[in-house]
Amino acid sequence: MFHVGAQIVIGSVWAFHGFYSKILNGIPRHRLIVGKIIGLANARIVTTMIGVLEVLLAIWVFTGGRSKLCASVQTVALVSMNALEILLARELLISAIGMVILNIVFLSLVWCWALFGS
Repeated sequence: MFHVGAQIVIGSVWAFHGFYSKILNGIPRHRLIVGKIIGLANARIVTTMIGVLEVLLAIWVFTGGRSKLCASVQTVALVSMNALEILLARELLISAIGMVILNIVFLSLVWCWALFGS
């Protein structure tokens, strides 16, 4: 039961942030952060591409295949995004420390799902 619940939560987080926040620009601050890092001229397309990759990650989570590799990819993605945001766009973050803490909690769930599921 835990495994399926965790899988739904994890996949939903990636789907929400990929589709709503980035592809649909539902949270415009995401595009501003990307623009700060790579330049405003390319922010729309790059943010959309990131969103597509996040939706694909959500689909991977929902299918449940190779969960340890999936958890590793999620870890690299979140650590990379957090590092870039903190180093290059900190002023656009609501709370850098809050983001890091939230993502540590999220990755803890991801790894519990990958290691102890099924």
